Amino acid sequence: MIKVLTKSIREYMRSTILTPVYVALEVLLECILPFVMADLIDHMNGTSMEPVVKYGAILLVMAFASLFFGVMSGREAATASCGFAKNLRHDMFYRIQSFSFADVDKFSSSSLVTRMTTDVTNVQNAFMMVIRIAVRTPLMMIFSLIMAFSINAKLALIFAVMIPVVGFALGMVIRTAFPIFRRIFHKYDALNTSVQENVSAVRVVKAFVREGYEQEKFGKASEDVRQEFTLAERVVSLNNPFLTFGIYTSLLLLNWFGANVIISSHGSALSTGELTSLITYGVQIMISLMMFSMVVVMITIASESTERIVEVMQYEPTLVSPENGEMTVADGSIDFEHVSFRYAGNSKKKALSDIDLHIGSGETIGIIGGTGSSKTTLIQLISRLYDVTEGTVKVGGKDVKEYDLKALRDQVAVVLQKNVLFSGTIKDNLRWGKKDATDEEILHVCRLAQADEFVQLFPDKYDTWIEQGGTNVSGGQKQRLCIARALLKKPKVLILDDSTSAVDTKTDALIRRAFAEEIPDTTKIIIAQRVSSVQDADQIIVLDGGRIVEKGTHDELLKEKGIYSELYTSQTGKEA
Repeated sequence: MIKVLTKSIREYMRSTILTPVYVALEVLLECILPFVMADLIDHMNGTSMEPVVKYGAILLVMAFASLFFGVMSGREAATASCGFAKNLRHDMFYRIQSFSFADVDKFSSSSLVTRMTTDVTNVQNAFMMVIRIAVRTPLMMIFSLIMAFSINAKLALIFAVMIPVVGFALGMVIRTAFPIFRRIFHKYDALNTSVQENVSAVRVVKAFVREGYEQEKFGKASEDVRQEFTLAERVVSLNNPFLTFGIYTSLLLLNWFGANVIISSHGSALSTGELTSLITYGVQIMISLMMFSMVVVMITIASESTERIVEVMQYEPTLVSPENGEMTVADGSIDFEHVSFRYAGNSKKKALSDIDLHIGSGETIGIIGGTGSSKTTLIQLISRLYDVTEGTVKVGGKDVKEYDLKALRDQVAVVLQKNVLFSGTIKDNLRWGKKDATDEEILHVCRLAQADEFVQLFPDKYDTWIEQGGTNVSGGQKQRLCIARALLKKPKVLILDDSTSAVDTKTDALIRRAFAEEIPDTTKIIIAQRVSSVQDADQIIVLDGGRIVEKGTHDELLKEKGIYSELYTSQTGKEA
């Protein structure tokens, strides 16, 4: 895990190395200060200010030097940790971009959000502690012990004995807290899921007056996190009593035995200044233990976050471009050769079964069927958003697995029923289809998609600001803008997945006519619920239960008196 994470340090390696160097210099000076202070105390005679001036000047210079190194270590630690977190989020985001739909389904979107936010923040805090505090605490203990033994080895044994005793107690606390923190992060995922569902579906929540239910669901998830965190904090809070016991026990023993040594030896074996410095070293050792326990707690919390981050970073996407993949799609022909598909490898039920379908380049294909008949699943295999379980899908005469993924998806444009518009101007959103599209190209595709008419009514026209998700335009307007965006790609295959459901039948007919006249060489696949949207297609496919149950032209299917004929009669009121 460490090897994976350190790859994200990159340009911040210099700050990462300088931080512990500055910390070491700061600690060294802090450990020498009590030694100099002991000399000052022992040389004070109450009549001369010479020792105060001499040692005071030395102490002042050392204090300022220690302060300088402390400030520099803090500055470099902040630079290194924040930069590391930035790179880590960058690397995770780019990794997630390579995930297929199946990969995202496996992790869940809420879990991926938690990993890129809460988990990265935990790792960032732990990283800063590791390069600063985790370096400072052992060095402080080691240097303080060395200085204490150099003053009086017997009294320094008090610290040598107390460190493992207190360390064992802290270790038991951490061992108890670790599994609790592990559970917390899984409950964070549930909390994020609740928030995401509520925010994304806020209109539905309000329409059905389900605010109370959503509040109750969120409250339960939040309460679960609170209970676990409270339990963890209660366990971790035992650190302070153990450390306080260690500090005061050490100081009590040190003062007792130190005073006896001074009195019995008349100051020859141990001076007052040396006892004072021993007390200071004792406090430094115990405070270092306290800081070390904080580091361990933070690392404990971050270790679970680290595992979750590394899981994403090391995950191999199920869909990858082949080495030296084909970069050119010859035409828009599509062939399904006995294709079957399961969403989960161990699932007994097939979403698609034995699909055998051949579509010529430039043809218009209509796909119709009831809810759950796997219409969307079928078209997702064309742009290789999922891989087939059995059989082969070909585009332009070649297996989709032979294509470079970007090259394939650039030539297969999909417009979903619930397509997304992003915050930005209308032009910004349309240029997702072609980033360097001219104003003339934008105007042309909007006219094809019947979007120009309503855009011209906006005060700012194509510079009109679109809110996140396209909440300030109607459903039909959003669908037409998404169709225009797809047309800018000039794809060889255009798929409309029920993407005219929110427009009226007249506008739907105008869009289809524009397609027939303006992009005759583009293969057009139209998924629809309305028979009128597909009746002019060269071929109509009727899906039911993941199988093709009817196939033919509008007139041929009416004669079969099957599912299509029933839909036509129910929607138009006319007998087939």
